[in-house]
Amino acid sequence: MNAKTKKLVMASLMTALTCVATMVIKIPSPLKGYINLGDCMVLAAGWMLSPAYAFLAAGLGSALADVFSGYVLYAPATFLIKGCMALIAFFGVKLLAKNKKMFPRILSGAVAEAVMVLGYFVFEGFLYGFAPSVVNIPPNGVQGVAGLVIGLLLVNVFEKMKFTRE
Repeated sequence: MNAKTKKLVMASLMTALTCVATMVIKIPSPLKGYINLGDCMVLAAGWMLSPAYAFLAAGLGSALADVFSGYVLYAPATFLIKGCMALIAFFGVKLLAKNKKMFPRILSGAVAEAVMVLGYFVFEGFLYGFAPSVVNIPPNGVQGVAGLVIGLLLVNVFEKMKFTRE
């Protein structure tokens, strides 16, 4: 399999895994959104794929989950927010990594999750008002912490399986 085909297959697989991880467990949040496990795959895509593929895999997988789950209104914002999270994860590791990968992944993942919380706060602020949107900050924070922890574990497993960028 040539390198371009391998990258496309990996990106497609990460898109599907992101969609499935997002849909497997959905806990409704106060303002019509839902808490899910998709962030672990969003971060993994950022840490494992090139920037363009990571953005598309994270954004499309997450947005498709919104569409399939009946949250169509959220899909465009989700596409942008989750795609940006993957880019932050990618560039954070790229800028910070020397020999150690764990600290850059933790830091880039934490920043990406903070962007997710802020992104949905702003999006929901325009939809429902900013004061009511505050109620979704804690659930989104919990989702972010879970996504970061599970994402770190998954990437370690993927690396041991030789499922990596190169």
